Amino acid sequence: MADDDDAAAAPTADADVARLEPDPGDGPALAVAAVARRLGVAPATLRTWDRRYGLGPSEHSAGAHRRYSPADVDRLLVMRRLTLDGVAPGDAARLALSSGGPGGPAVAPLGAPRVATPTMLVDAALVDDRATCARLLAMEPTGDVARWWTALVEPALHDLARRTVVDRPGVDAARTIETAALDALRARVAGPAPRGAPVVLLLVPVGHSRPLLTHALAAALVTGHVDARIVGGPTGPRQAAELVVMTRPRAVVVVARRDDPDLSVVGRLADEHPDVPQFVMVPETVHVDVPVGRSVHRARSFQGTLHEVLAVATP
Repeated sequence: MADDDDAAAAPTADADVARLEPDPGDGPALAVAAVARRLGVAPATLRTWDRRYGLGPSEHSAGAHRRYSPADVDRLLVMRRLTLDGVAPGDAARLALSSGGPGGPAVAPLGAPRVATPTMLVDAALVDDRATCARLLAMEPTGDVARWWTALVEPALHDLARRTVVDRPGVDAARTIETAALDALRARVAGPAPRGAPVVLLLVPVGHSRPLLTHALAAALVTGHVDARIVGGPTGPRQAAELVVMTRPRAVVVVARRDDPDLSVVGRLADEHPDVPQFVMVPETVHVDVPVGRSVHRARSFQGTLHEVLAVATP
């Protein structure tokens, strides 16, 4: 028979149903079944954590049924996060008991991961822990924006997109991550662009909202000594052509994340400014005719786009 700790290291089939219970940080104490659903683990796993590590419910109700308090649930969130990230259950339990919850001090045991992970970020966002999200997403002054995006932010957002989440008004886990990510990007590239730096324009098709990806790519380009400028507002073919004349960019990047992009702007720029390379970022799953030509390229990945744009912008 498999040890119950195996269940602690991997979420059950309920893991994708993230929050079908009220947030225990503000609500009443919860029964074991409710906490198990919230964490995405089996009730047997919670009983094992209680028996072996003392991570059990601390409150009693009528009839002597023990229930999990908000503080108990906070400690369990830390325990789940650490076990999912590969920390041994015993070490994870010691950290959880001393952490004070998701926003408490995180002193990693020897051999434990010392960097933020998508799981940590998702767990913090699901409980609307904005301070922890900000801490996890903060970059060093010389931090690698591309790695930050591809290894942390993008996987976390993909994880959230697969989950069924019931939130209170004003609470949105994905938006919590996006807000903290924008703050981190702004801090990473603070200050004016270097004088004389080559300009690269980033824009989205008409009718599309600017995805966080656009800001991440722009910030990565800035760290590569490029004056990356994100175009806002309606940007049809005429406006885009005028911007190219005014800014004289080394390249234009069109970022489309929906399945119905209007790429007429790409054709217009290719006709009027064939000397300006264009990179069109469209998801692989989207079947759309990109007017690929001598100056138009379909971008396949974040890293690939970054390297190609830097190659033409800073030869």
